[in-house]
Amino acid sequence: MTLLWKILLGIFLIGRLSQSQDLLEENIEQTVLDEGTEGGEDVEEPEGLGTDVSQPDHRQPCAMWMGGVPGTPGHSGKPGRDGRDGRDGPRGEKGDKGEAGEKGDPGQKGDIGPAGPRGFPGNPGLKGARGESALSYHSAFSVGLIELVPTTNVPIRFNKFFYNDQHHYDDVSGKFRCVLPGVYFFTYHLTVYTKDAKVSLYMNDKTIMFTFDQYQEANVDQASGSVILRLEAGDEVWLQVYGDEAFGGVYADNTNDSTFSGFLLYPDIPESARRR
Repeated sequence: MTLLWKILLGIFLIGRLSQSQDLLEENIEQTVLDEGTEGGEDVEEPEGLGTDVSQPDHRQPCAMWMGGVPGTPGHSGKPGRDGRDGRDGPRGEKGDKGEAGEKGDPGQKGDIGPAGPRGFPGNPGLKGARGESALSYHSAFSVGLIELVPTTNVPIRFNKFFYNDQHHYDDVSGKFRCVLPGVYFFTYHLTVYTKDAKVSLYMNDKTIMFTFDQYQEANVDQASGSVILRLEAGDEVWLQVYGDEAFGGVYADNTNDSTFSGFLLYPDIPESARRR
């Protein structure tokens, strides 16, 4: 209903406007005629310029004609472009702390990073307690003969002493008895004269090595040997002629020596001493 009333009101206003224009034109024409009469001269219309009353005047407003039926409203236009972004509003108040989320799965192990720069040297540590030196472990001997070996198959009793400060060699039994466990070096150098010589080095009644020298007439021969052994405390080491008296050619006199020597290379330090 509102649209219909608007249309009718528009038609009414257009009609009123047309009537007002007609009255205005009539007033203008009358004024022109009056001015011509006052001058005493008839105003002739130019030839060829007359107005044919029968012809419609296209200059007349279209309002003198009957208005047509209102047209159908047009379609809505396309939406306009988006406007510019507005300015940022004031910062809101800080919200409440949310609840902690669940723990995520562990990630994969990363690659080893490059080595960092070398740090400054640290302060020196405290001085440690004094330990036992290996030099405090001594065991050595060097002995010789003064005459021909009288018997065979028994330990040779060396009764000439070059060194035996620790008394680890016993001249009564002819054996070296280990007091300090460790690694030892043993060596012997024997003069052979008048007959052949067969000598063996024993350790705890077990033959370790043999030496044989065949005597040459009118000559003085030499026989020697050496070995390194690991000994425990209580082990015994000695030299002994094996076989019958025909092989007992080990000899010594004022100008010829037969010697037997041994010494500790390095001890087996007890665990308790190492910890100190």
